[in-house]
Amino acid sequence: MSLPNESLLMDSLNPDHPPLTMTPATPRVWMFWSTALWGLLIFLAMFVGQIGAIVLLVAQRGLPMDLASLQVVGHEPQALALSVAMGLPSTLAVVWLAIRIKKASFVDYLALHWPSWKQLLFGAVGLVLIVLAWETMSRALGREATPGFMTDLLKSGRDKGAAMVLLFAFSVAAPMSEEVLARGFLYRGWSASFLRVPGAIILSSLVWTIVHLQYDMYFLAEVFTIGLWFGYMRYRANSLWLTVVLHALNNLTAVVLTMWLAS
Repeated sequence: MSLPNESLLMDSLNPDHPPLTMTPATPRVWMFWSTALWGLLIFLAMFVGQIGAIVLLVAQRGLPMDLASLQVVGHEPQALALSVAMGLPSTLAVVWLAIRIKKASFVDYLALHWPSWKQLLFGAVGLVLIVLAWETMSRALGREATPGFMTDLLKSGRDKGAAMVLLFAFSVAAPMSEEVLARGFLYRGWSASFLRVPGAIILSSLVWTIVHLQYDMYFLAEVFTIGLWFGYMRYRANSLWLTVVLHALNNLTAVVLTMWLAS
């Protein structure tokens, strides 16, 4: 009776029966440039979803389809809330397509795993400390803690009965759209490339900051800092849900304070 190792040795010496070879599986993840190009498509899809909501409202009201009408309608609290919310399904659709083409698991690709309570608490404490540091710096410099246009928008929405839709848009839809793009899709691909985890955290935070170009440089610096913390927590907990929750809590606090508690 021959042993298994002997059979393998005989096969390796027999040209009619070459030994079996294991071909390494191709990583089911988009690499650096592919991730960047898909990221651009995802961002465009988010924009199309948002602007499409405004276009639909303009058409429903029978207004001329020009830039002036889009700006007038787009500045209304209810319309802006709908616009932000409509960016979510379009974002998810393109992300799903990109992952589907790679034949990867949507849940695993985006790390849609629930974090532990300790991870959530640690992430929340770190976020609070970062926000407090920027708040203290803002007061020391005599700056407003919230951008003026956001304060005007949220207070106007409260007075016009749009508080709840704005709360949903900025505390649910926006965090999910932005986190799926930045800490979900972009981080996943870039962390598997030559950038590794540190580079992926920095670059995805930079992209997330660029999404907020409506702010001035001071607030952009704050956004970037918070993005670095979110990226670290995404790596530490291997959970996108963690950053979604932290992002939602940050926005929820800002919206509530601005609408009802700010003077």
